Amino acid sequence: MKTKHLAVAFATLSILHPQLSIVAQGSLTPPGAPAATMKSLDQVYAKLDPRTAITNAATGYTVNVPGSYYLTTNLTVSSGNGITIAANGVTLDLNGFTLSSPAASATGYGILLNGTLSDITIVNGHIRGGVTNNGSGVYGGSGFGYGIYYSGGLPANVVVSKVSVAGVLNTGIYLGSENSTVVEACMVTTAGGSGIFAATIKGSVAIDCGAAAISCNQVSDSRGVSTGGYGIYASATAINCYGQSSSNYGLFVYTAQNCYGQSVSSYGLYAIHVAQNCYGFSNSSYGLSAPTAQNCRGESNSSIGLSASSALNCRGAGYGGGAGVSAYIANSCYGYSASGTGLTATYGNFCFGSSVSVLNKYNMP
Repeated sequence: MKTKHLAVAFATLSILHPQLSIVAQGSLTPPGAPAATMKSLDQVYAKLDPRTAITNAATGYTVNVPGSYYLTTNLTVSSGNGITIAANGVTLDLNGFTLSSPAASATGYGILLNGTLSDITIVNGHIRGGVTNNGSGVYGGSGFGYGIYYSGGLPANVVVSKVSVAGVLNTGIYLGSENSTVVEACMVTTAGGSGIFAATIKGSVAIDCGAAAISCNQVSDSRGVSTGGYGIYASATAINCYGQSSSNYGLFVYTAQNCYGQSVSSYGLYAIHVAQNCYGFSNSSYGLSAPTAQNCRGESNSSIGLSASSALNCRGAGYGGGAGVSAYIANSCYGYSASGTGLTATYGNFCFGSSVSVLNKYNMP
């Protein structure tokens, strides 16, 4: 009955609307087995992280295009350079992995900035070679000659952060100090040449270096230990730093604040302008030397403990024959020497010592 009523309704609709017609719907048989429509994990991750992955560098990897790059695993370079950056505007994330080289002769660069480059960032990883110090300041072994270095013109706007370099024959991190280059929170251990060289160095450590451990314009909260050069050299300022050298200045700087310098054969701490709240120690030369020393301490086993044109609230000990404190003007200072003059000054005010020599005394005990 229902079928008859449907037929009558359809016939009536066709008369009222003759333009309507029945359209064929095609075969109901599937053309084949259903195909997968899901994206792979690599495709999904690539969309989430548009950076370029560096998955292999056995023969070296060169970055020629600006952009962001990252390591996906530890990489070992058989010889030569590890990663060469040859484009401006590059960020390289080592992603916590290690770039290493077993090359028998320590040559090549872990990361090379090739050309006069700018806007480069290198972060978060390790560069490792097999170079060691024989204990006498002679470096040799396998791996890289340099950790991070540049060739060509000076780089500009370069940041290296949270990168460690170990066991290289020459320099750990070398960016030059003329342009805007920053090294922060980095460590260099065992480098036959310089440890870290950049315009600004912050919160970093370079130890067991054959030349200057840290060399820069300004440095803060850092430590440099050298077997053959300056512990720390800063052409401008050093703040809250420690520099040590086995054969040269422990810390050499224009202005030093809250710093400690130690040397076994030269100045412990030498400031061209001002040393404030500092300590210097040396076994054979000046403990601390500065035109103006304030709240400082200097010690030396065979020379002047503390030498200054103007010394304020300072203490010096010149063991082995040198003066404890030697100053043109000494104010509220104390000097001690086992066999020499404890304190010597042209003008002195409230000065004390085991042996005091002041030409013009006022308010002296």
